[in-house]
Amino acid sequence: MTTAAGAHPDLEGWTHIYSGKVRDLYVPQDASAGAAGDVVLVVASDRISAYDYVLPSTIPDKGKILTALSLWWFEQLKDVVPNHVVSLDVPAPVAGRAMISRQLRMYPIECVARGYITGSAMTEYTATSSVCGVPLPPGLVESQKLPEPIFTPAAKAEVGEHDENITFEQTAERVGDGVARQLRELTLAVYARAAEIAAERGILLADTKLEFGASPLPGEPDIVLGDEVLTPDSSRFWGAASYRPGQAQLSYDKQFVRDWLVSADAGWDRRGDAPPPPLPADVIRRTRTRYVEAYEQLTGKAFVA
Repeated sequence: MTTAAGAHPDLEGWTHIYSGKVRDLYVPQDASAGAAGDVVLVVASDRISAYDYVLPSTIPDKGKILTALSLWWFEQLKDVVPNHVVSLDVPAPVAGRAMISRQLRMYPIECVARGYITGSAMTEYTATSSVCGVPLPPGLVESQKLPEPIFTPAAKAEVGEHDENITFEQTAERVGDGVARQLRELTLAVYARAAEIAAERGILLADTKLEFGASPLPGEPDIVLGDEVLTPDSSRFWGAASYRPGQAQLSYDKQFVRDWLVSADAGWDRRGDAPPPPLPADVIRRTRTRYVEAYEQLTGKAFVA
């Protein structure tokens, strides 16, 4: 198995069909890559992305951490929404970082729920007093808890392109009004359950990104939760004990990566055309530590590489 950023392993019995920023997808070799097959092998790599770039460095064990945490969350949420997991009987070279999943027709929408205002939402709110068309009260400060969680969708972009924040009405134009309403309802239901579970473990769930799809098979649920769920790659987790509104929070995610990339030490202009440089060993180590801490604090289990 190769560890180079951007590469994918060759797996006996499976044909590689697609690589996203951090995941590689395979279908059984006897299935056509263009057909709506029954299952897909989802492999989480150690690649890491930031500012819509896949970085040339990897984070050791990241794929295993994200897979283990997603599986744990799928179990916690199974009475809220069905998920795409079929089996963990995966090829040995990717054991621990892969799952066999139902092959879904994914909706072209990043379904984001926000319970706190930060990041791009804070930037948009400062300019418009709203986020994705949702009006918000005046006077909100960085990292403040919102009166109630909001649904702030984005249109998916190709790898290397920027996702585009859109309104609910624009979501409905893309997937239909009925599906848009279901996506909003499920996203907020997942957020509510996850925020409650995280709070019991001393963690605030600031926001999270979910992806849903429809099964091509008759008799399957209309909308299924897919991809990853509630990981440090797709969510902002903050420590409840250190939380202070009015300032940026220390996150259980790739904050160290983002901070270094925009620092003078990196010598990189995120608004330019040049790709990001490799990460220093210390940034890689500290990022891995935060991913492990998120897994262990949420699940109550020790992470074993």
